[in-house]
Amino acid sequence: MANTTLKPTPAPFFELHEKKIVLLLCVLAAVHVFIFSAGFPFFNNVDEGMHFDLVLRYARGDVPRQIELISTNAGAYLGLMSSHEFYEAADAFPGKQYPAPLWTLPPETVPRLWTARSEIWQTEYNYEISQPPLYYALSGLWWHMGGWFGLHGGRLAYWLRFFNIVLVSSLVWLAYATARLIFPNDSSSESPSAPDSVFLRLAVPACLAFMPQSAFYSIGNDTLSAICFGIAFLLIVLWFRTDTPSAGLGIATGLAFAATCLSKMTNIPILAVATLVVLFKARRDIQAGKSRETALSLAGFLICAELPSLAWIAWCRAHFGDITGSAPKAHFLGWTIKPFAQWWHHPIFSPSGLWTYLSGELGTFWQGEIWWHGPRLCLPGTDYIFTLVSFVLLAAALPSIVSVRCPRFSVFRSGGNNCENAADHRPNLTLTQRKALQLALACFLAELAFFGLMSIIYDFHNCPNPSRDHPYFEAGRMMFGALIPFILLFVYGLNCVLSRVGTIIKFVTLIAMVTAMLALEIATDRPAFASPYNWYHLPQKELAT
Repeated sequence: MANTTLKPTPAPFFELHEKKIVLLLCVLAAVHVFIFSAGFPFFNNVDEGMHFDLVLRYARGDVPRQIELISTNAGAYLGLMSSHEFYEAADAFPGKQYPAPLWTLPPETVPRLWTARSEIWQTEYNYEISQPPLYYALSGLWWHMGGWFGLHGGRLAYWLRFFNIVLVSSLVWLAYATARLIFPNDSSSESPSAPDSVFLRLAVPACLAFMPQSAFYSIGNDTLSAICFGIAFLLIVLWFRTDTPSAGLGIATGLAFAATCLSKMTNIPILAVATLVVLFKARRDIQAGKSRETALSLAGFLICAELPSLAWIAWCRAHFGDITGSAPKAHFLGWTIKPFAQWWHHPIFSPSGLWTYLSGELGTFWQGEIWWHGPRLCLPGTDYIFTLVSFVLLAAALPSIVSVRCPRFSVFRSGGNNCENAADHRPNLTLTQRKALQLALACFLAELAFFGLMSIIYDFHNCPNPSRDHPYFEAGRMMFGALIPFILLFVYGLNCVLSRVGTIIKFVTLIAMVTAMLALEIATDRPAFASPYNWYHLPQKELAT
Protein backbone atom coordinates (compact mmCIF):
# COMPACT_ATOMS: atom_id res chain seq x y z
CA MET A 1 0.00 0.00 0.00
CA ALA A 2 1.37 3.40 -1.00
CA ASN A 3 2.37 5.79 1.72
CA THR A 4 -0.13 8.69 1.54
CA THR A 5 1.30 10.65 4.46
CA LEU A 6 1.59 14.33 3.53
CA LYS A 7 5.16 15.58 3.76
CA PRO A 8 5.77 19.10 5.05
CA THR A 9 6.45 21.66 2.36
CA PRO A 10 10.15 22.55 2.40
CA ALA A 11 10.92 26.09 3.51
CA PRO A 12 11.67 28.46 0.62
CA PHE A 13 15.25 29.60 0.05
CA PHE A 14 14.78 33.11 1.49
CA GLU A 15 13.16 31.83 4.66
CA LEU A 16 15.75 29.07 5.08
CA HIS A 17 18.64 31.56 4.88
CA GLU A 18 16.85 34.59 6.30
CA LYS A 19 19.26 35.57 9.07
CA LYS A 20 22.28 34.98 6.85
CA ILE A 21 20.77 37.30 4.25
CA VAL A 22 20.14 39.97 6.88
CA LEU A 23 23.70 39.63 8.17
CA LEU A 24 24.91 40.03 4.58
CA LEU A 25 22.73 43.14 4.23
CA CYS A 26 24.34 44.58 7.38
CA VAL A 27 27.81 43.94 5.90
CA LEU A 28 26.78 45.45 2.56
CA ALA A 29 25.34 48.47 4.36
CA ALA A 30 28.66 48.91 6.19
CA VAL A 31 30.63 48.70 2.91
CA HIS A 32 28.15 51.06 1.26
CA VAL A 33 28.52 53.68 4.00
CA PHE A 34 32.31 53.31 4.12
CA ILE A 35 32.81 53.80 0.38
CA PHE A 36 30.62 56.88 0.13
CA SER A 37 31.71 58.40 3.46
CA ALA A 38 35.31 58.15 2.29
CA GLY A 39 34.40 59.59 -1.11
CA PHE A 40 33.05 62.90 0.19
CA PRO A 41 35.55 65.50 1.41
CA PHE A 42 35.08 67.55 4.58
CA PHE A 43 33.11 69.66 5.65
CA ASN A 44 29.78 69.58 3.85
CA ASN A 45 27.04 72.21 3.79
CA VAL A 46 24.76 70.25 6.15
CA ASP A 47 26.44 71.95 9.12
CA GLU A 48 29.03 69.19 9.34
CA GLY A 49 31.68 71.58 10.63
CA MET A 50 29.38 72.71 13.44
CA HIS A 51 28.57 69.12 14.43
CA PHE A 52 32.29 68.27 14.31
CA ASP A 53 33.09 71.13 16.68
CA LEU A 54 30.34 69.97 19.04
CA VAL A 55 31.70 66.39 19.08
CA LEU A 56 35.15 67.67 20.02
CA ARG A 57 33.65 69.75 22.83
CA TYR A 58 31.87 66.72 24.29
CA ALA A 59 35.01 64.62 23.82
CA ARG A 60 36.78 66.88 26.29
CA GLY A 61 33.77 67.01 28.64
CA ASP A 62 32.62 70.51 27.68
CA VAL A 63 28.80 70.73 27.59
CA PRO A 64 28.09 74.13 25.96
CA ARG A 65 25.98 76.71 27.78
CA GLN A 66 25.64 79.34 25.04
CA ILE A 67 26.39 79.92 21.38
CA GLU A 68 30.15 80.26 21.05
CA LEU A 69 32.78 80.60 18.38
CA ILE A 70 34.16 77.41 16.86
CA SER A 71 36.86 76.06 19.17
CA THR A 72 40.56 76.26 18.42
CA ASN A 73 40.91 72.48 18.20
CA ALA A 74 38.05 72.13 15.73
CA GLY A 75 39.29 75.15 13.81
CA ALA A 76 42.62 73.41 13.18
CA TYR A 77 40.86 70.42 11.59
CA LEU A 78 38.51 72.67 9.63
CA GLY A 79 41.46 74.67 8.32
CA LEU A 80 43.23 71.47 7.28
CA MET A 81 40.37 69.47 5.78
CA SER A 82 37.73 71.89 4.48
CA SER A 83 36.97 71.88 0.77
CA HIS A 84 35.28 74.69 -1.17
CA GLU A 85 33.72 72.13 -3.51
CA PHE A 86 30.43 72.00 -1.61
CA TYR A 87 29.62 75.70 -1.67
CA GLU A 88 31.22 77.30 -4.71
CA ALA A 89 31.80 76.61 -8.40
CA ALA A 90 35.37 76.38 -9.68
CA ASP A 91 34.76 79.53 -11.74
CA ALA A 92 34.98 81.57 -8.53
CA PHE A 93 38.70 80.79 -8.17
CA PRO A 94 41.77 81.85 -10.15
CA GLY A 95 42.31 79.64 -13.16
CA LYS A 96 39.00 77.93 -12.37
CA GLN A 97 40.88 75.72 -9.91
CA TYR A 98 39.91 75.04 -6.30
CA PRO A 99 42.61 75.74 -3.69
CA ALA A 100 44.81 72.67 -3.31
CA PRO A 101 44.81 70.62 -0.09
CA LEU A 102 47.46 71.71 2.36
CA TRP A 103 49.18 68.32 2.27
CA THR A 104 49.96 68.79 -1.45
CA LEU A 105 51.70 72.16 -0.98
CA PRO A 106 55.42 72.83 -0.34
CA PRO A 107 56.14 72.30 3.38
CA GLU A 108 57.39 75.86 3.88
CA THR A 109 54.01 77.37 2.87
CA VAL A 110 51.82 75.07 4.96
CA PRO A 111 52.06 76.65 8.48
CA ARG A 112 51.09 80.15 7.29
CA LEU A 113 48.16 78.98 5.15
CA TRP A 114 46.95 76.51 7.75
CA THR A 115 46.96 79.17 10.47
CA ALA A 116 45.11 81.61 8.22
CA ARG A 117 42.43 79.10 7.26
CA SER A 118 41.98 77.93 10.86
CA GLU A 119 41.62 81.49 12.15
CA ILE A 120 38.90 82.19 9.59
CA TRP A 121 36.92 79.23 10.90
CA GLN A 122 37.41 80.35 14.48
CA THR A 123 35.52 83.57 13.72
CA GLU A 124 32.36 81.55 12.93
CA TYR A 125 29.68 80.97 15.54
CA ASN A 126 28.50 77.43 16.11
CA TYR A 127 24.71 77.81 15.95
CA GLU A 128 24.19 74.03 16.43
CA ILE A 129 25.61 74.18 19.91
CA SER A 130 22.26 73.65 21.68
CA GLN A 131 21.66 70.24 20.07
CA PRO A 132 20.75 67.42 22.52
CA PRO A 133 23.79 65.59 23.92
CA LEU A 134 23.39 61.87 23.18
CA TYR A 135 24.98 61.66 19.72
CA TYR A 136 27.82 63.99 20.63
CA ALA A 137 28.64 62.13 23.84
CA LEU A 138 28.77 58.79 22.00
CA SER A 139 30.76 60.30 19.13
CA GLY A 140 33.17 61.82 21.65
CA LEU A 141 33.89 58.31 22.95
CA TRP A 142 34.32 57.09 19.36
CA TRP A 143 36.78 59.96 18.77
CA HIS A 144 38.86 58.86 21.77
CA MET A 145 38.85 55.28 20.46
CA GLY A 146 40.37 56.53 17.21
CA GLY A 147 43.06 58.29 19.19
CA TRP A 148 43.78 55.07 21.13
CA PHE A 149 44.27 53.31 17.79
CA GLY A 150 46.92 55.88 16.86
CA LEU A 151 44.87 57.85 14.32
CA HIS A 152 45.38 61.57 13.90
CA GLY A 153 44.87 64.35 11.38
CA GLY A 154 42.59 63.62 8.45
CA ARG A 155 42.29 59.93 9.25
CA LEU A 156 41.00 60.70 12.73
CA ALA A 157 38.42 63.07 11.24
CA TYR A 158 37.28 60.34 8.84
CA TRP A 159 37.23 57.87 11.72
CA LEU A 160 34.60 60.08 13.32
CA ARG A 161 32.53 60.05 10.13
CA PHE A 162 32.93 56.25 9.95
CA PHE A 163 30.93 56.01 13.18
CA ASN A 164 28.00 55.96 10.75
CA ILE A 165 29.12 52.50 9.61
CA VAL A 166 28.22 51.15 13.05
CA LEU A 167 25.02 53.19 13.22
CA VAL A 168 23.67 52.27 9.78
CA SER A 169 24.50 48.57 10.17
CA SER A 170 22.69 48.62 13.52
CA LEU A 171 19.78 50.43 11.88
CA VAL A 172 19.50 47.72 9.22
CA TRP A 173 19.38 44.96 11.83
CA LEU A 174 16.89 46.92 13.93
CA ALA A 175 14.66 47.36 10.88
CA TYR A 176 14.75 43.60 10.32
CA ALA A 177 13.96 42.90 13.99
CA THR A 178 10.99 45.26 13.81
CA ALA A 179 9.69 43.74 10.57
CA ARG A 180 10.11 40.24 12.03
CA LEU A 181 8.14 41.23 15.13
CA ILE A 182 5.28 42.65 13.04
CA PHE A 183 5.35 39.96 10.34
CA PRO A 184 6.48 36.81 12.16
CA ASN A 185 7.25 33.51 10.49
CA ASP A 186 3.77 32.15 11.07
CA SER A 187 1.47 30.69 8.45
CA SER A 188 -1.56 30.62 10.76
CA SER A 189 -4.86 32.07 9.63
CA GLU A 190 -4.20 35.25 11.58
CA SER A 191 -1.01 36.17 9.75
CA PRO A 192 -0.07 36.94 6.19
CA SER A 193 1.13 33.91 4.25
CA ALA A 194 4.71 32.86 4.95
CA PRO A 195 6.03 33.99 1.53
CA ASP A 196 4.53 37.45 2.09
CA SER A 197 6.04 37.57 5.56
CA VAL A 198 9.56 36.65 4.51
CA PHE A 199 9.44 39.22 1.70
CA LEU A 200 8.33 41.94 4.11
CA ARG A 201 10.95 40.97 6.65
CA LEU A 202 13.82 41.09 4.14
CA ALA A 203 12.67 44.01 1.98
CA VAL A 204 12.65 46.44 4.92
CA PRO A 205 16.38 46.04 5.81
CA ALA A 206 17.30 45.80 2.10
CA CYS A 207 15.77 49.20 1.35
CA LEU A 208 17.63 50.76 4.27
CA ALA A 209 20.94 49.11 3.36
CA PHE A 210 20.91 50.69 -0.11
CA MET A 211 19.05 53.92 0.61
CA PRO A 212 20.86 56.72 -1.31
CA GLN A 213 20.80 59.09 1.68
CA SER A 214 23.86 61.32 1.99
CA ALA A 215 23.17 61.97 5.68
CA PHE A 216 24.64 58.49 6.25
CA TYR A 217 28.00 59.90 5.10
CA SER A 218 28.08 62.98 7.30
CA ILE A 219 28.78 63.81 10.93
CA GLY A 220 25.42 64.53 12.55
CA ASN A 221 22.77 63.17 14.88
CA ASP A 222 20.18 62.12 12.30
CA THR A 223 21.03 58.41 12.01
CA LEU A 224 21.17 57.94 15.78
CA SER A 225 17.75 59.60 15.92
CA ALA A 226 16.41 56.89 13.56
CA ILE A 227 17.87 54.15 15.77
CA CYS A 228 16.49 55.55 19.03
CA PHE A 229 12.92 55.94 17.82
CA GLY A 230 13.24 52.67 15.93
CA ILE A 231 13.86 50.96 19.26
CA ALA A 232 10.94 52.86 20.82
CA PHE A 233 8.68 51.84 17.92
CA LEU A 234 9.64 48.18 18.30
CA LEU A 235 8.90 48.30 22.03
CA ILE A 236 5.49 49.88 21.42
CA VAL A 237 4.68 47.03 19.04
CA LEU A 238 5.56 44.69 21.92
CA TRP A 239 3.00 46.61 24.02
CA PHE A 240 0.42 45.83 21.33
CA ARG A 241 1.27 42.13 21.42
CA THR A 242 1.30 41.84 25.22
CA ASP A 243 -1.90 41.44 27.21
CA THR A 244 -0.28 42.88 30.33
CA PRO A 245 2.93 44.90 29.70
CA SER A 246 5.50 44.33 32.42
CA ALA A 247 7.28 46.99 34.44
CA GLY A 248 10.48 46.04 32.61
CA LEU A 249 8.84 46.75 29.26
CA GLY A 250 7.61 50.08 30.59
CA ILE A 251 11.11 51.03 31.78
CA ALA A 252 12.73 49.97 28.48
CA THR A 253 10.17 51.91 26.45
CA GLY A 254 10.62 54.98 28.62
CA LEU A 255 14.39 54.87 28.22
CA ALA A 256 14.00 54.54 24.44
CA PHE A 257 11.72 57.60 24.45
CA ALA A 258 14.26 59.56 26.50
CA ALA A 259 17.07 58.55 24.13
CA THR A 260 14.95 59.67 21.16
CA CYS A 261 14.41 63.07 22.76
CA LEU A 262 18.09 63.39 23.70
CA SER A 263 19.21 62.55 20.18
CA LYS A 264 17.16 65.16 18.30
CA MET A 265 14.46 67.58 19.42
CA THR A 266 12.65 67.40 16.08
CA ASN A 267 11.47 63.96 17.23
CA ILE A 268 8.94 65.61 19.55
CA PRO A 269 5.98 65.13 17.12
CA ILE A 270 6.49 61.37 16.84
CA LEU A 271 7.12 61.05 20.57
CA ALA A 272 3.83 62.85 21.19
CA VAL A 273 1.98 60.45 18.88
CA ALA A 274 3.62 57.39 20.43
CA THR A 275 2.94 58.63 23.97
CA LEU A 276 -0.76 58.99 23.18
CA VAL A 277 -0.79 55.41 21.90
CA VAL A 278 0.82 54.11 25.10
CA LEU A 279 -1.57 56.09 27.29
CA PHE A 280 -4.66 54.89 25.42
CA LYS A 281 -3.41 51.31 25.59
CA ALA A 282 -2.91 51.72 29.35
CA ARG A 283 -6.40 53.19 29.70
CA ARG A 284 -7.98 50.19 27.98
CA ASP A 285 -5.95 47.78 30.10
CA ILE A 286 -7.18 49.53 33.26
CA GLN A 287 -10.76 49.30 32.00
CA ALA A 288 -10.17 45.57 31.48
CA GLY A 289 -9.34 45.16 35.17
CA LYS A 290 -5.53 45.12 34.96
CA SER A 291 -4.99 48.21 37.08
CA ARG A 292 -2.03 47.05 39.19
CA GLU A 293 0.06 45.63 36.35
CA THR A 294 -0.73 48.57 34.11
CA ALA A 295 0.14 51.08 36.82
CA LEU A 296 3.59 49.54 37.26
CA SER A 297 4.40 49.48 33.55
CA LEU A 298 3.01 52.98 33.00
CA ALA A 299 4.91 54.38 36.00
CA GLY A 300 8.15 52.85 34.72
CA PHE A 301 7.49 54.29 31.27
CA LEU A 302 6.66 57.82 32.46
CA ILE A 303 9.50 58.08 34.98
CA CYS A 304 12.18 56.82 32.58
CA ALA A 305 10.87 58.86 29.66
CA GLU A 306 10.18 62.10 31.46
CA LEU A 307 13.04 62.56 33.93
CA PRO A 308 15.94 62.62 31.40
CA SER A 309 13.87 64.63 28.91
CA LEU A 310 12.78 67.18 31.53
CA ALA A 311 16.36 67.50 32.75
CA TRP A 312 17.49 68.46 29.24
CA ILE A 313 14.52 70.80 28.79
CA ALA A 314 15.44 72.53 32.05
CA TRP A 315 19.05 72.82 30.86
CA CYS A 316 17.91 74.41 27.58
CA ARG A 317 15.56 76.79 29.37
CA ALA A 318 18.29 77.86 31.79
CA HIS A 319 21.10 78.28 29.26
CA PHE A 320 19.47 78.88 25.85
CA GLY A 321 16.29 80.69 26.81
CA ASP A 322 13.67 78.21 25.58
CA ILE A 323 12.68 74.61 26.28
CA THR A 324 13.96 73.17 22.98
CA GLY A 325 17.20 75.15 22.68
CA SER A 326 16.16 76.35 19.21
CA ALA A 327 15.80 80.04 20.04
CA PRO A 328 19.53 80.93 19.71
CA LYS A 329 19.76 79.23 16.31
CA ALA A 330 16.62 80.96 15.05
CA HIS A 331 17.96 84.29 16.30
CA PHE A 332 21.37 83.69 14.70
CA LEU A 333 19.81 82.79 11.34
CA GLY A 334 17.44 85.75 11.52
CA TRP A 335 14.16 83.81 11.70
CA THR A 336 11.15 85.42 13.38
CA ILE A 337 7.61 84.18 14.03
CA LYS A 338 5.11 85.75 11.64
CA PRO A 339 1.84 87.24 12.89
CA PHE A 340 -0.88 84.59 12.92
CA ALA A 341 -2.89 86.33 10.19
CA GLN A 342 0.07 86.03 7.78
CA TRP A 343 0.36 82.26 8.17
CA TRP A 344 -2.51 81.69 5.76
CA HIS A 345 -0.77 83.51 2.90
CA HIS A 346 1.89 80.82 2.63
CA PRO A 347 2.15 79.17 -0.83
CA ILE A 348 1.88 75.72 0.78
CA PHE A 349 -1.89 76.22 0.77
CA SER A 350 -1.92 76.09 -3.05
CA PRO A 351 -1.64 72.79 -5.00
CA SER A 352 1.70 73.81 -6.52
CA GLY A 353 3.03 74.99 -3.16
CA LEU A 354 1.97 71.78 -1.42
CA TRP A 355 3.66 69.72 -4.14
CA THR A 356 6.81 71.86 -3.80
CA TYR A 357 6.91 71.15 -0.07
CA LEU A 358 6.17 67.43 -0.32
CA SER A 359 8.60 66.77 -3.19
CA GLY A 360 11.33 68.76 -1.46
CA GLU A 361 10.83 67.05 1.87
CA LEU A 362 10.54 63.53 0.46
CA GLY A 363 13.27 64.07 -2.12
CA THR A 364 15.74 65.04 0.60
CA PHE A 365 14.36 62.28 2.85
CA TRP A 366 15.53 59.74 0.27
CA GLN A 367 18.62 61.46 -1.15
CA GLY A 368 19.91 64.05 1.30
CA GLU A 369 20.83 67.71 1.07
CA ILE A 370 24.52 67.86 0.17
CA TRP A 371 25.47 70.58 -2.31
CA TRP A 372 28.20 70.16 -4.88
CA HIS A 373 29.78 73.19 -6.61
CA GLY A 374 26.81 75.20 -5.31
CA PRO A 375 23.59 73.38 -6.34
CA ARG A 376 22.18 70.40 -4.46
CA LEU A 377 23.71 67.09 -5.49
CA CYS A 378 20.87 65.22 -7.22
CA LEU A 379 19.93 64.31 -10.76
CA PRO A 380 17.08 66.26 -12.38
CA GLY A 381 13.66 64.79 -11.73
CA THR A 382 14.75 62.28 -9.08
CA ASP A 383 13.00 64.13 -6.25
CA TYR A 384 9.74 63.83 -8.16
CA ILE A 385 10.31 60.14 -8.85
CA PHE A 386 10.97 59.33 -5.19
CA THR A 387 7.96 61.41 -4.13
CA LEU A 388 5.59 59.78 -6.61
CA VAL A 389 6.76 56.25 -5.84
CA SER A 390 6.48 56.92 -2.09
CA PHE A 391 2.92 58.21 -2.33
CA VAL A 392 1.82 55.51 -4.77
CA LEU A 393 3.01 52.78 -2.41
CA LEU A 394 1.57 54.52 0.65
CA ALA A 395 -1.75 54.79 -1.19
CA ALA A 396 -1.57 51.09 -2.04
CA ALA A 397 -1.02 50.24 1.63
CA LEU A 398 -3.67 52.59 3.00
CA PRO A 399 -6.86 50.54 2.36
CA SER A 400 -5.54 47.57 4.34
CA ILE A 401 -4.13 49.73 7.13
CA VAL A 402 -7.31 51.73 7.78
CA SER A 403 -9.83 49.29 6.33
CA VAL A 404 -13.33 50.56 7.03
CA ARG A 405 -14.57 46.99 6.75
CA CYS A 406 -12.98 46.21 10.08
CA PRO A 407 -14.94 47.50 13.09
CA ARG A 408 -11.80 47.26 15.25
CA PHE A 409 -9.25 49.21 13.23
CA SER A 410 -8.27 51.73 15.89
CA VAL A 411 -4.61 51.84 16.82
CA PHE A 412 -5.63 52.20 20.47
CA ARG A 413 -7.63 48.97 20.72
CA SER A 414 -6.20 45.68 21.85
CA GLY A 415 -6.86 42.15 20.71
CA GLY A 416 -5.78 39.79 17.98
CA ASN A 417 -8.75 39.38 15.66
CA ASN A 418 -8.24 39.44 11.93
CA CYS A 419 -10.31 41.49 9.49
CA GLU A 420 -10.83 39.67 6.25
CA ASN A 421 -10.18 41.26 2.89
CA ALA A 422 -11.32 38.30 0.83
CA ALA A 423 -12.95 40.50 -1.77
CA ASP A 424 -9.61 41.86 -2.94
CA HIS A 425 -6.05 40.71 -3.27
CA ARG A 426 -4.49 42.75 -0.48
CA PRO A 427 -2.71 40.67 2.15
CA ASN A 428 -4.66 40.05 5.34
CA LEU A 429 -3.46 41.82 8.47
CA THR A 430 -3.92 40.86 12.07
CA LEU A 431 -5.15 43.61 14.34
CA THR A 432 -1.68 43.90 15.89
CA GLN A 433 -0.11 44.34 12.45
CA ARG A 434 -2.73 46.89 11.49
CA LYS A 435 -2.13 48.87 14.68
CA ALA A 436 1.64 48.84 14.13
CA LEU A 437 1.25 50.15 10.57
CA GLN A 438 -1.31 52.73 11.70
CA LEU A 439 1.20 53.99 14.25
CA ALA A 440 3.89 54.08 11.56
CA LEU A 441 1.59 56.13 9.32
CA ALA A 442 0.67 58.50 12.16
CA CYS A 443 4.37 59.08 12.95
CA PHE A 444 5.27 59.82 9.33
CA LEU A 445 2.33 62.19 8.85
CA ALA A 446 3.11 63.92 12.17
CA GLU A 447 6.64 64.71 10.97
CA LEU A 448 5.38 65.97 7.59
CA ALA A 449 2.80 68.16 9.31
CA PHE A 450 5.35 69.48 11.81
CA PHE A 451 7.82 70.69 9.18
CA GLY A 452 4.95 72.03 7.11
CA LEU A 453 3.93 74.07 10.15
CA MET A 454 7.52 75.27 10.67
CA SER A 455 7.56 76.39 7.03
CA ILE A 456 4.39 78.41 7.59
CA ILE A 457 5.02 80.17 10.88
CA TYR A 458 8.53 81.56 10.29
CA ASP A 459 9.60 84.65 8.39
CA PHE A 460 13.04 83.61 7.13
CA HIS A 461 14.19 87.16 6.24
CA ASN A 462 17.67 87.00 4.64
CA CYS A 463 18.35 83.34 5.41
CA PRO A 464 19.38 81.55 2.17
CA ASN A 465 17.72 78.21 2.99
CA PRO A 466 14.83 78.29 3.80
CA SER A 467 14.24 81.77 2.39
CA ARG A 468 11.45 84.23 1.75
CA ASP A 469 11.49 83.25 -1.92
CA HIS A 470 11.40 79.53 -1.08
CA PRO A 471 9.83 79.31 2.39
CA TYR A 472 9.89 75.55 2.78
CA PHE A 473 11.81 73.26 5.11
CA GLU A 474 13.42 70.73 2.79
CA ALA A 475 15.43 68.69 5.25
CA GLY A 476 14.22 65.11 5.12
CA ARG A 477 16.99 63.94 7.47
CA MET A 478 15.22 65.84 10.27
CA MET A 479 12.35 63.36 9.84
CA PHE A 480 14.67 60.40 10.40
CA GLY A 481 12.95 59.49 13.64
CA ALA A 482 10.19 58.14 11.40
CA LEU A 483 12.61 56.34 9.06
CA ILE A 484 11.88 52.74 10.09
CA PRO A 485 8.11 53.38 10.31
CA PHE A 486 8.18 54.92 6.82
CA ILE A 487 10.17 52.06 5.29
CA LEU A 488 7.72 49.58 6.83
CA LEU A 489 4.85 51.42 5.13
CA PHE A 490 6.78 51.69 1.87
CA VAL A 491 7.59 47.98 1.74
CA TYR A 492 4.10 46.95 2.80
CA GLY A 493 2.71 49.10 -0.02
CA LEU A 494 5.09 47.41 -2.46
CA ASN A 495 3.85 44.03 -1.21
CA CYS A 496 0.25 45.14 -1.81
CA VAL A 497 1.07 46.24 -5.37
CA LEU A 498 2.72 42.87 -6.03
CA SER A 499 0.07 40.82 -4.21
CA ARG A 500 -0.96 38.94 -7.40
CA VAL A 501 2.55 37.69 -8.21
CA GLY A 502 4.71 35.00 -6.60
CA THR A 503 7.48 35.39 -4.09
CA ILE A 504 10.26 35.05 -6.68
CA ILE A 505 8.85 37.95 -8.73
CA LYS A 506 8.62 40.04 -5.57
CA PHE A 507 12.27 39.47 -4.75
CA VAL A 508 13.30 40.11 -8.36
CA THR A 509 11.43 43.42 -8.16
CA LEU A 510 13.13 44.25 -4.85
CA ILE A 511 16.59 43.46 -6.24
CA ALA A 512 15.87 45.59 -9.31
CA MET A 513 14.72 48.45 -7.09
CA VAL A 514 17.74 48.48 -4.77
CA THR A 515 20.07 48.07 -7.77
CA ALA A 516 18.44 51.09 -9.38
CA MET A 517 18.88 53.09 -6.16
CA LEU A 518 22.56 52.15 -5.98
CA ALA A 519 23.13 52.97 -9.66
CA LEU A 520 21.39 56.32 -9.20
CA GLU A 521 23.54 57.10 -6.18
CA ILE A 522 26.75 56.22 -8.01
CA ALA A 523 25.76 58.42 -10.94
CA THR A 524 24.82 61.27 -8.58
CA ASP A 525 27.78 61.18 -6.20
CA ARG A 526 30.50 60.16 -8.65
CA PRO A 527 31.96 63.72 -8.98
CA ALA A 528 32.84 63.78 -5.27
CA PHE A 529 35.16 60.78 -5.62
CA ALA A 530 37.54 62.81 -7.78
CA SER A 531 38.04 65.38 -5.02
CA PRO A 532 41.67 65.65 -3.88
CA TYR A 533 40.33 66.40 -0.38
CA ASN A 534 38.66 63.03 0.24
CA TRP A 535 39.87 59.98 2.18
CA TYR A 536 41.17 58.24 -0.93
CA HIS A 537 43.64 61.10 -1.54
CA LEU A 538 44.99 61.51 1.99
CA PRO A 539 48.80 61.34 2.16
CA GLN A 540 50.62 58.45 3.74
CA LYS A 541 52.23 60.83 6.21
CA GLU A 542 49.66 63.13 7.76
CA LEU A 543 50.18 66.69 8.94
CA ALA A 544 50.15 66.87 12.74
CA THR A 545 47.08 68.59 14.18
